[in-house]
Amino acid sequence: MNWILSILLILAGFLCLVKGADWFVDGASGLAKKWGVSALVIGLTIVAFGTSAPELAVSMTAALEGANEIAVGNVVGSNIFNLLVVAGLSACIYPLVIDPVLLKRDWPLSNIAALVLTLMLLGDQTITRWEGFLLLVLFAGMLVKQLSKAKKEKDKESKPEVRSYPVLILLLMAGIITIVIGGKLAVEGARRLALLLGWSQTLIGLTIVAIGTSLPELMTSIIAARKGENEIAMGNVIGSNLFNILCILGLSSVVHPITVQPTAIYDSLILMGVSTFYWILAKRFQLDRKLGICMIFTYILYTIYIVFR
Repeated sequence: MNWILSILLILAGFLCLVKGADWFVDGASGLAKKWGVSALVIGLTIVAFGTSAPELAVSMTAALEGANEIAVGNVVGSNIFNLLVVAGLSACIYPLVIDPVLLKRDWPLSNIAALVLTLMLLGDQTITRWEGFLLLVLFAGMLVKQLSKAKKEKDKESKPEVRSYPVLILLLMAGIITIVIGGKLAVEGARRLALLLGWSQTLIGLTIVAIGTSLPELMTSIIAARKGENEIAMGNVIGSNLFNILCILGLSSVVHPITVQPTAIYDSLILMGVSTFYWILAKRFQLDRKLGICMIFTYILYTIYIVFR
């Protein structure tokens, strides 16, 4: 009975995530056209923050309960999954033409955020309240910079949006709510299934919980890629990764200082390494099906490593 309930929860979560992501992309791209703002900026902000809601809820709850490994493992695991699987699968479905602004500004910022996290953990394996406050300051600075440039990055090529503001906002809100509900259902089902398999809390945080909370990003980016909204697809990945480290870990450590095991340092180093490696490749080559398959294969190798280490 427990197995059946777990699988039903996961399936219900997937259904909510697919429909919610569809509404969310429609609403976000429509607002981008209404405001005359580039889809990249919308993907980096509204879409990225909305799809990171499950990570925020999980990590904040974990921090309040002192479950430090889940708080950090959720963020680091989600970021690795976002980069390798979400971007990789999106590229397999539809080759991603990455905006030059994202390659020059936002992806490098994501690499720097991973470096900052690694340095914080290297010191004493703890993210203190002051370090959490620093992460929040960096997040605020990044957000102000992105929004200040939004006025300059106009979306001139897309067709005008005919739907009204109330309709678009309703689509956006319905998408966020449905995505969050779907993420929670899928994570709960996956958590129950993992416990039935006898996995540890640390491994659950890095795999089941991290993957489950990243399902909104996965569904949103895949649907955006299918609709040809390349800026939203990749902007969502990079924006979510920045939000996860700077805002979620910042808030979580301000609420309760986070102390982790040495393995968390290795995971943050892996995040920094794969993010930098594929950023270099993306600068030189198109993010197409071949590169997407390589990214997915890299994630499979990482999963094998954390399961058997």
